[in-house]
Amino acid sequence: MAEAYIVEAVRSPVTRRGGSLAGVHPLDLAAHPLKALFERVDLDPAAVDEVILGCLDQIGPQGMDVARSAWLAAGLPEHVPGTTVDRQCGSGQQAVSYATQAVMSGTSDLVVAGGTQHMSAIPIQASLGIAREFGFDDPFTGSSGWEERYGRQEISQFRGAELIVERWGLSREELEEYAIRSHERALAAVADRRFDREIAPLGDAAADEGPREPNREKIASLPPIREGGAHTAATASQVSDGSAALLIASERAVRDHGLTPRARIHHLSARAGDPVVMLTAPIEATRVALDRAGMTLDDMDVVEINEAFAAVVLAWERELRPDMARVNPNGGAIALGHPLGATGAKLLTGMLHELERTGGRFGLQTMCEAGGQANVTIIERL
Repeated sequence: MAEAYIVEAVRSPVTRRGGSLAGVHPLDLAAHPLKALFERVDLDPAAVDEVILGCLDQIGPQGMDVARSAWLAAGLPEHVPGTTVDRQCGSGQQAVSYATQAVMSGTSDLVVAGGTQHMSAIPIQASLGIAREFGFDDPFTGSSGWEERYGRQEISQFRGAELIVERWGLSREELEEYAIRSHERALAAVADRRFDREIAPLGDAAADEGPREPNREKIASLPPIREGGAHTAATASQVSDGSAALLIASERAVRDHGLTPRARIHHLSARAGDPVVMLTAPIEATRVALDRAGMTLDDMDVVEINEAFAAVVLAWERELRPDMARVNPNGGAIALGHPLGATGAKLLTGMLHELERTGGRFGLQTMCEAGGQANVTIIERL
């Protein structure tokens, strides 16, 4: 099969809801890493075959195929088409998977892939409010097919996170210790300027706004997100604004355009499981991906698993027993933020830069997604 390479990967800073990027138009946020790519790569953007971006809640200024609109807002050639992907929190990662598949199949030679999310302007699940205007309380209730299979019960990531706590016997203290570690690692990475190469500043935003010095007493005093639950705001991902983009190229494009590939896409796959517990799919998805790739977690120099909730990572750790020193080495979404549709591309961008910084060879990325889904991408640094 033909190879697919990562030539460049760049992202915006990830800022807090209401932070430095709150006043940036969502199209300009999405366009920013697209422009930054071509400031870093000596390539005529007219040679690109397609742009694919991940985004949730595709309404308002994030609607009408934001990938196409953002490409035009970036001042890039009109003839390049765009498409927008929604695989919930894995949308940015799936966008890269689609780009990779297009290149591997020979359908395309150069594809820009990434993701965007402006959560200050368009809150999470904003699209559900529109559904209610049409008489539907939520995406599931009232569907005879769904209710026959899963009954009438709450379907939410917050409930799923607590079901994980119960199933794996996790304590609130364990969740909080993990969250503290995420912030400590992120602060160390910031102090060491590890993110500088992957971030393209935008306006007043030059750095990630999420990491903060953890205060154990304050963390312990926070109320649970759900009554009687173990998770608090401190042990869940931060609501954020951000965007990211990668340039995926074929062998022919690398040769014809004189490009320097930085990594090879070694494996990509996706898996799904229980949509009620929802957030445990990375466990089986990782097993399947490693089996198909003929590898183990010991082969991975860096692992990025999205910290949607601390319990997601801790349950994955209990099942797969990785070397946690290699997992989210620079912190994760609990400290750095989770701009939903962008996070998959942001994590891949960060993993590439971390492999280059440390001289590692292989990296694995996975993340939980609504509907009980998970993507896995394995890359090899060149």
